[in-house]
Amino acid sequence: MTGLLGWIDGTAKLEATAALNAMAKAARVETRLKFGASNSSVAVAAWQTHDAVSVHSAGNLSAVLAGQARWEIPELQQQAEQSGWAASVIAAYRTYGPSFLERLHGPFALALVDTQDDLALLAIDRLGIQPLAFAHTAKGLVFASDARAVAAHPDVNNALSPQGLFNYLFFHMVPSPGSIFAGVEKLLPGQCVVWRQGQLERNFYWRLVYRDEGGGKPGEKVSRFKSLLSDAVRTAADTPQVGAFLSGGTDSSTVTGFLTQSLGKPADTFSIGFDAEGFDEMEYARLASRHFGTRPHEYYLTPADVVAAIPKIAAAYDEPFGNASAIPAYFCAKLAHDAGIKVMLAGDGGDEIFGGNARYAKQKVFELYWQLPAWARQSLIEPLSGALPSVGLLRKAKSYVEQARIPLPERLETYNFLHREPLDQILTSDFLAQIQANQPEALLREVYDRTESHSFINRMLHLDMKFTLADNDLRKVSRACELGGVAVRYPLLDEALVAFSAELTPDEKVRGQYLRYFFKKSLADFLPREIIDKSKHGFGLPFGLWMQTHPELRALANDSLSALRKRGIVQPAYIDRLLGQHRGGHASYYGVMIWVLMMLEQWLQQYEGISNYSIRPNEVCL
Repeated sequence: MTGLLGWIDGTAKLEATAALNAMAKAARVETRLKFGASNSSVAVAAWQTHDAVSVHSAGNLSAVLAGQARWEIPELQQQAEQSGWAASVIAAYRTYGPSFLERLHGPFALALVDTQDDLALLAIDRLGIQPLAFAHTAKGLVFASDARAVAAHPDVNNALSPQGLFNYLFFHMVPSPGSIFAGVEKLLPGQCVVWRQGQLERNFYWRLVYRDEGGGKPGEKVSRFKSLLSDAVRTAADTPQVGAFLSGGTDSSTVTGFLTQSLGKPADTFSIGFDAEGFDEMEYARLASRHFGTRPHEYYLTPADVVAAIPKIAAAYDEPFGNASAIPAYFCAKLAHDAGIKVMLAGDGGDEIFGGNARYAKQKVFELYWQLPAWARQSLIEPLSGALPSVGLLRKAKSYVEQARIPLPERLETYNFLHREPLDQILTSDFLAQIQANQPEALLREVYDRTESHSFINRMLHLDMKFTLADNDLRKVSRACELGGVAVRYPLLDEALVAFSAELTPDEKVRGQYLRYFFKKSLADFLPREIIDKSKHGFGLPFGLWMQTHPELRALANDSLSALRKRGIVQPAYIDRLLGQHRGGHASYYGVMIWVLMMLEQWLQQYEGISNYSIRPNEVCL
């Protein structure tokens, strides 16, 4: 992965070369580092694979920037194009101070170090497309695009965090601001961190403000929307060797269509299929390809492919990552690379900014409950529902009240695997003693409450922009593309398009039970009707089914879980129950948690120096 790394160290007793080598090795950097500064007290460096980086030093200031940024100030944009992005960051800092971030746009991660003021500034873009991790040590600040690199610095404790492990099991990834390493944090979207003479400040330089009430003429909004879509795709397609992911869903089909228009010729599209009932959507990808006249490239994934890819995928991520669709994303990126493509356009983001996830409509039904008077809910409905027998329609009524009385956003996690059984029947007592079991809900609550909107629809969208996109889908696709040998752009996360989506009312996003109302109505004359009307499917991997029928895949999963038993995290009895439930006819459902546990063990084995890690009694490293 293209990225940056460095530190500011007040003691000036660090062996810089050894520290840089250790960080680069941990991040699996295989290219030479570019240096802006490198000594015992300050280091600013970067590595480049498929995306651009810029490093520069001028007097007491050193800066590094990774990504595809742009300035809203023409003079700074011109300087960036002539002298490099890092030089323009230094110039902007000298003029505006830390507020220069408000004038910087696009996907980026940056670090700036000022030796005169003993200061370091870190920031990532508004949508969290570019990652950045850091550790506040007793001597200074260490930072890198890869959390493993931060943990490898000699001033940072590289012990795993039990809380990070628990959060992984809960979310199937480790959400920011925490990490899998004790003492290592990750920046949130739109956040900057300033370290000054030993003190650390965290601030948001940007927030997305949603409109709850109506405004604007419908026809003008549709015209503006299409114009923004066209501009976003054209900007993202910044190389002749460009292609697009095409799953046949609304977002990938939209990006494909506008890419074809922008190029003025057939676009190269790449699709992955599965020979498994209920998982393959190749017919929709082919439909979109024919509709827009693309040059299609297809590949059908096999269980043998999955077996071969699992160790590669585990090693590619700087933390355990349990989203199984990283596998098809990798093979799709690899297919594009082999066809000569340099940049892939992905459709991620449409659901989270225009209201396309089924849970938005589902939660509208539960939120009706909260419109009832409190006395009726608390004194009448809840006592009566508690006494109802769990049979037929009465069971459904009872279940509705039980779920509805849980407030958002906690209600979204009622089907979480870690809620299905008591935690002390899933995790070991030694492990439970070291974690805060309610932290995941607290993380969700913080983002939900921080939303600049009173609408629960907008609040769920804001929540998903952080947890579903920045923490999950963007990490999945970016790392998979890096591993596959291509760069990736996200045109639906163009800032102007995101700002436009926030101007739409909640009803324009989810009207009744109709998802993405404005989006689909606006593109009714552009997308095939079958794609607009199809139910959301996703990019799921039929792992649970294939584990039942493919001996080698089953052996890899069983061996991984067998090794995980010995680490003192998950109770062996829970693993036995999980495997039994999987064999008992619920292969796809229980296959999800088996995958999550398998990928945890695979990551632990891939991470050098942690293969023998286990939780021991009274070992606290939070």
